[in-house]
Amino acid sequence: MRIVLLGPPGAGKGTQAKRICETYGIPHISTGDLFRENMSKDTPLGKKAKEYMAQGLLVPDDLVVDMVEDRLTHEDVLAAGYGYLLDGFPRTVHQAEALCRINAKRDCELDFAINLDVPFDILIERVSGRRICPTCHATYHVKYSKPKVEGVCDLDGTPLYQREDDKVETVKKRIEVYQDQTEPLIEFYEDKQKIININGLQHMKDVFDNIEKILSGVN
Repeated sequence: MRIVLLGPPGAGKGTQAKRICETYGIPHISTGDLFRENMSKDTPLGKKAKEYMAQGLLVPDDLVVDMVEDRLTHEDVLAAGYGYLLDGFPRTVHQAEALCRINAKRDCELDFAINLDVPFDILIERVSGRRICPTCHATYHVKYSKPKVEGVCDLDGTPLYQREDDKVETVKKRIEVYQDQTEPLIEFYEDKQKIININGLQHMKDVFDNIEKILSGVN
């Protein structure tokens, strides 16, 4: 099974990705993890990425594509019958076209592009309300998942903090970037009849139940 998971920041992609991969035995491939792995291992691709990032530049599409293509040759992907869930890739239509070419080399194609649809005003509330424990990395929310004591982690008593990229203005900017770069992917996959739109406002269990109904018909 080959899946691309789409959705703006705060749509719940991480939660659903984990459940999908555990249920269907496919590896979760996050571009964030991919960058960190390549750079920590100082691979040739990681060295190139570092050069761009050191200059404050975005890593070019072609380099991101090369990283993903290399990752799709790993044993866990092959053991899953060349199966995967991609999270954070593709981000642009150019990257989506490249993924089509990568799959074609294996004489296969994407099964689904699952889009978690959540209104942007709700996203801002979801993300900006998130608080994290710097010690154990437990996540809370000022409205939806409050700690027992305000501002303090239930598990170890450490004061919680808000990430810089979770602050309201930063969240708005992240959503604008998503709209400009990533929303065209929805139309791209609609044209290929691969898109599955899921109401991301539901409880996370209901979101997964909807996804599972669709995936249950795929081998």
